[in-house]
Amino acid sequence: MKFFETSKFYSLKKSTYINLRWIGIIGQLFSVNLVYFYFNFDFNFLICNTVIFFGALSNLFLIFIYKKTQLSDRSALIFLIIDIIQLGILIYLTGGIVNPFSIFLLIPSVFASSNLGLRTNLLLLLFTLVVIILLTFYSYDLPSPLNDHFHVSPYYYFSIPVALVIALVFFNYFAIIFGAESRLRKEALNKMEEIMAKEHEMLSLGGQAAAAAHSLGTPLSTIKIISQELTKQLKDQKEVVQDIQLLSSQVERCNEILKRLSLNPNEEDSFIDEDINMRTYLKDIISSFKETTTNDFIFNFEQDSNSKKFTKSIEIIYGLRNFIGNANKFCKNKIFITLKSDNTSTEVIIEDDGEGYPNDILSKIGEPYLKSIKTQYKEKIGLGLGLFIGKTLLEKNFASVSCWNSKTRSGAEVIIKWKNKDLFNI
Repeated sequence: MKFFETSKFYSLKKSTYINLRWIGIIGQLFSVNLVYFYFNFDFNFLICNTVIFFGALSNLFLIFIYKKTQLSDRSALIFLIIDIIQLGILIYLTGGIVNPFSIFLLIPSVFASSNLGLRTNLLLLLFTLVVIILLTFYSYDLPSPLNDHFHVSPYYYFSIPVALVIALVFFNYFAIIFGAESRLRKEALNKMEEIMAKEHEMLSLGGQAAAAAHSLGTPLSTIKIISQELTKQLKDQKEVVQDIQLLSSQVERCNEILKRLSLNPNEEDSFIDEDINMRTYLKDIISSFKETTTNDFIFNFEQDSNSKKFTKSIEIIYGLRNFIGNANKFCKNKIFITLKSDNTSTEVIIEDDGEGYPNDILSKIGEPYLKSIKTQYKEKIGLGLGLFIGKTLLEKNFASVSCWNSKTRSGAEVIIKWKNKDLFNI
């Protein structure tokens, strides 16, 4: 099982995209109002501002309603098309293809070409081409008084869209090629780091096993010798002799296990690669925490929960452990974990009885390097890296992750949900 096998799909970082859109929206707002109020140009001022307002609403939707920290390929396509439509309407109202700001029509497609999949890039490219062609033949005149003095030959007029199309294809081609090469290098580096980490772990495990075999050899031999002497001394007591012989056989078994591990630390363990269901996932994770904490874990699951097994994923284990570990860290003494599953979806709910998320970082949950401005949280809360890693890994494995303060408990609540068709095909 490879760590990166379930993470090979394209996405955009939501916060970066939102910031870029705010820059574009503020720039549009500034340009439209400057031209209208300062230069006194005559155009559809109210309609232009309305279009910009709807662009701002779509950005607010991304911030407050779209909860994922990464935009999936499909979601990114939808919002980038919205960007192209918004800019196309503004250019349509202010001169069409001869408007110098028409060059900005290339930005969404070029921006996506290095981050999103080939199919998405081709769709955006074709959509941008259609918009450029429409703006070439259909648009309002340039704002007055520019339209009174701007007259060019058809050769010059039609050279503008031709130049835009050539630039669009050229930039997209190179961005796609360089983006693909960059992803290949990154994937190769990730695999190399994974292999090196595994080899280092195996070497470390082999050294520890050899040291354990060496260190335990003497006491195990002593136990075996004593058991043999006890067998001779107590040979008349059959029940005791049987117990001593069992003890001796277990000592021998320990020697064999240590010897095997020291000679072959790469030996396969069927437990590591076996398929398990979500209930077993959670039980194993909870058991690992119970060994190091006195907090009370309350695990509830529906009796008819889907018990179908699926391939064990290190990413899912790590993501779930991060959220359960976070609840364990910030609870008072109880963590509530609920599993709900049916034929269509699987849902894991993690709650605690702590103080919950600080209000000033609640809307930013899932981003790294978060710090609350409230003094009571500054020392206790971390940098948000655990939540960021856990949320990113689970979302890359087709889960939707929602974080808020629980309405039924006093602390935080995390809901992790999969569609079964995605979960069981990992």
